[in-house]
Amino acid sequence: MIPPTNGDGSSDTESDAPSEVTAALDEVDEGLDDAVESALAGRAEVVAVGVPLGLLPPVLAARERTEDDAPWRIACRPGVADVLGRAFVLGTEVAEAVAEGAVELRTAAALRTEAEGADSERLLFATPDRVDAVAGPEGTRTLVSEEAPERAAPAARAVRERFAAAAPASVDMPPRSRLVAAAREALDDRFADDVAAALDALPYGAVGRSGAVTDRTLLVAMAARHDHLLWDLRRWIGDESDAGGGSGDVGVGIAAGQDLTADRRALVRRGLIEAIKVPAGDGRPQLRLRAVDDALLRARPEEVLSVLRGRFALPVDGDGRIRGPAGRDERRPVWERARRDKN
Repeated sequence: MIPPTNGDGSSDTESDAPSEVTAALDEVDEGLDDAVESALAGRAEVVAVGVPLGLLPPVLAARERTEDDAPWRIACRPGVADVLGRAFVLGTEVAEAVAEGAVELRTAAALRTEAEGADSERLLFATPDRVDAVAGPEGTRTLVSEEAPERAAPAARAVRERFAAAAPASVDMPPRSRLVAAAREALDDRFADDVAAALDALPYGAVGRSGAVTDRTLLVAMAARHDHLLWDLRRWIGDESDAGGGSGDVGVGIAAGQDLTADRRALVRRGLIEAIKVPAGDGRPQLRLRAVDDALLRARPEEVLSVLRGRFALPVDGDGRIRGPAGRDERRPVWERARRDKN
């Protein structure tokens, strides 16, 4: 059965669907994330192989708690790096760790051969004198440690060999420090501070690229809270090709600038923002984004996503506008009626 769609093409099913990161976090066995963080914190020269997306957060948390000049070497399972490129909160944090030299990220081989055996797929954490393995039936997996020198040393060597055989991986998200610095340059300090506050406060799986409210929807709404030009937001969110390739370009490559059109229109239709045409000299008119919803304007940066989700959960008509009592708008003075242009 095809799920019902809203006026802007999104469906209620999509709106309620968890992000890829949330789904991965939900798959982690109870208590395993805490066990991993506790086992790794304070240890130097960590090498990890077979790391799934759901266990990256405790590994990052342990790395932050550890003073180690050498990067932790992490080989994730296939597909993890791709998801990180669509995960605004977790992806920017992993990219920051890589940029700082705290983590070296790789992707493990997709398949094992029969000769290699099950060990080639196991989730293992190793330091020179200790190896930890995730073991047990699914749903009740735990961390098992080996510290006996005669067994830990060869096991750690095998983990290092598995990491060396993995392919270098990159995250298609900018590091947080670069993201915020570029926002200050392309837009202003207020917007940059809002983005930084939201990233610090939101859970890793709070927002992704699927559903009615995505990371791009969030950024358009946050820009509208400070009356920014859509062109400036596009220049920041895109790459050099989106912004024209000039020397002053500050694109961070989160998404192509033109990808913001659907998000902008959805926010306008729901009465959250308006897009006002303003003169731009000899060039084509620009659109200035402006928040018009009181809840959106009053919300703290970390609350903006919740405001958007609440508004997008309301029923809409065939044009994607929130349904209201019949004739409500017509009873208001013309200067107070909602703008209903295509912007």
